[in-house]
Amino acid sequence: MNPHRYCVIMCGGIGSRFWPYSRTGRPKQFIDFFGTGRSLLQMSYDRILPLVNKENVIVVTNEAYAPLVAEQLPGVAPENILLEPERRNTAPCIAWAAHHIMALDPEASMIVAPSDHIITRDKIFEECVLRGFEFVESHPTLLTLGINPTRPETGYGYIQIGSEETDGILKVKTFTEKPDIDLARVFVESGEFFWNSGIFMWKARTILDALAAYAPDLAAVFDAGTDQFGTPGEIAFINEAFPTCPSISIDYSVMEKADNVYVECVDFGWSDLGTWSVLYDHSPKNRDGNVAHNCNFMGTGTEGCIIAVSDPGKLVVVNGLKDYIVADSDDVLLIHPKSDEQRIRQVVNDVEERFSGRFL
Repeated sequence: MNPHRYCVIMCGGIGSRFWPYSRTGRPKQFIDFFGTGRSLLQMSYDRILPLVNKENVIVVTNEAYAPLVAEQLPGVAPENILLEPERRNTAPCIAWAAHHIMALDPEASMIVAPSDHIITRDKIFEECVLRGFEFVESHPTLLTLGINPTRPETGYGYIQIGSEETDGILKVKTFTEKPDIDLARVFVESGEFFWNSGIFMWKARTILDALAAYAPDLAAVFDAGTDQFGTPGEIAFINEAFPTCPSISIDYSVMEKADNVYVECVDFGWSDLGTWSVLYDHSPKNRDGNVAHNCNFMGTGTEGCIIAVSDPGKLVVVNGLKDYIVADSDDVLLIHPKSDEQRIRQVVNDVEERFSGRFL
């Protein structure tokens, strides 16, 4: 196995669209959604082990989740768990990880992946990632994995492809962030657009050069501590400097601006487990199209619902609901139409304001 290949698993989100099942104290990446005995984070870790040495797996998370990461990933050394003192989106997360890895190995290449994705064809995933590593190691490029769209989806970003570079790896023409349904239909019908998976590959040196060129304010924060990375002083520097970073995604800060961005078009059964509807689509259903997650369920005149509870011993009885989310977790019960699930994030904001964060 190539010792210069690294994986960065981003694990700092709070999963507010899955509230109340996903809570601030235990976000969705730490939950076993499919009864496999493995959480989304653990599945992400398992998936990458055939591709990089376990000593080269870096997990970036919020400091509040250090115990959960250590509990769920005992194979990851404590020094490979980077603890953000505050949430600052993906660009600062990636900048820190790249500096950290660069200090360890100036020849490093890396894959950056979220911890909350579903991938059902692991062998094809491995083949795609190996091809991606070979590409970024021989070309000074920024690579993203693009997913062949199966439907007009308004919850994903889109990548427009350009001219072909090598087999299956194309120059990116444009990025479009979460279009409305009409534009999404045009994208899918054109055959020129792929979903943006949020999985990236590059050499550590290449992404640091790109951050310096396209996000100089952010790069300057980390450049001030160049001599601290890979030393005992790294944590103290990060605790002081990281909160001063702008909160910005790697897409907005770099990928949409750089001229060396490429996409590998892939099809390995990918979904971003970002909403209740995605979980519903990937779960087994009874004859009425209901999904019962982690509970005993009885339904009368109930169709197309997803029922999820945190207590597996609880019986849930539902009468006369159609296409609803019923989610019960400790001190919160949510009953909400699936068709309006995009409002759950606003519901969470309203709950936070009214109850001072008590039920988050």
